[in-house]
Amino acid sequence: MEDKTTTWTLFGRISFRFAFVYYLFYFNPLNLVGSIPGLYFLVEAVNYPIDLFVHWFNDHVLHIREELVPMGGSGDTSYGWAQLYSYLFLAAIAALIWSVFDRKKASYPNFHYWLCILLRYSLAGTAFIYGILKVFAMQMYFPNLSQLATPMGDYLPMRFSWMFIGYSTPYQMFSGFAEVMVALLLVWRRTALLGALLAIGVFANVAMLNLAYDIPVKIYSLNLLVASIFLAWQERSRLFGFFLQNQTVQPSVLYEKYFSKKWQRIGRIVLKAVFIAMSFGFGTYNYYQYYLEFHRNNSKILEPIQPGMYHVELFVKNGDTIPESLADTLRWRDVIFDYNGSGSLSAQDSSLRMRYGRAYFSYLPDSLGNQLEWRLASWDSLPVVSFKMEIPEQDRIILTGKKQEDSLHVVLKKLNRHFPLTERQFHWVSEANR
Repeated sequence: MEDKTTTWTLFGRISFRFAFVYYLFYFNPLNLVGSIPGLYFLVEAVNYPIDLFVHWFNDHVLHIREELVPMGGSGDTSYGWAQLYSYLFLAAIAALIWSVFDRKKASYPNFHYWLCILLRYSLAGTAFIYGILKVFAMQMYFPNLSQLATPMGDYLPMRFSWMFIGYSTPYQMFSGFAEVMVALLLVWRRTALLGALLAIGVFANVAMLNLAYDIPVKIYSLNLLVASIFLAWQERSRLFGFFLQNQTVQPSVLYEKYFSKKWQRIGRIVLKAVFIAMSFGFGTYNYYQYYLEFHRNNSKILEPIQPGMYHVELFVKNGDTIPESLADTLRWRDVIFDYNGSGSLSAQDSSLRMRYGRAYFSYLPDSLGNQLEWRLASWDSLPVVSFKMEIPEQDRIILTGKKQEDSLHVVLKKLNRHFPLTERQFHWVSEANR
């Protein structure tokens, strides 16, 4: 497909038609302009009928779920899979019809050029977004106190992998720099092939992590990997000749398109400049501001509570003192007050956010340090419970209040709990496995 003067094979023409239609659906070029004020209706004008077809196709053909769950925190929902199969089906039907009515066409050099452009910039934009997040160590966070206090066996694979990467800022930044490098190389046509090859390595690693740790971005990451392979495959003759046959190869002409009109040449430069400014310039600035705000808030101490792990010395519920017991899942065993108003307790409590065996909440003391409110989330306007708070000693907190129908009196003792993992240990010389 590289030589614009040759006739493509029958398989090459049919497979290109399929790929062209499929990637127009998956990497909808209108999404690139959807963020421009007043133009989002263009995206909706295309997405709405596609969404109707996805639901119809699922109801009459796929039957993945009776009610499709939309994509949100997960990209692998039932709707995500129905959408993928719908794109594949539509691309196959379109390729069949295209092949019937355009069977005498020998090649599609112009369509081929624009498809590769679409994939280059789609991959570049995605690689930069995720890459710059990792460069600022903002995609995966260092484990907080509540996570450190949770037994490892209680975690699901995704959360385990998130903490594994978030623990090491240098490793996360290294992987981020690799993704940013993919984006930079893909933007320039002379380095696009190198960018595609690097993208294969980067996205293969991402896809493998998603598959191995059940991270719900499998569909998207596999599509990014296949698109990277597609771009590299377009220059397979040069790659095989240089690396396997030890031959001299000619420079690539895949992206060497001549524009005869002046406005086309200027427009090409302007569009690339806008893409770089929006993605790399504004993107870096916004993420840097987010980075500063996050670290400013994440180290904030809400006086007079000192962050740390607190043992529940006394737990009185409705006038009855409940003794400590590992078999009792309702009695609080410990409470963690983390930085920035986040906290958790070791108990089963459906009125709070349960995650990995711990109940999570957001806390907010009043200005005088006499009241303590717990909310489900920091942005909630109403508290789940309001405690009267006493701090007779620096390492002791007494909470008294009514939580739902239960009257509680809780005495907390701050522990000198040390988590070696927080030291971020590194040793050049290691005399033994540690």
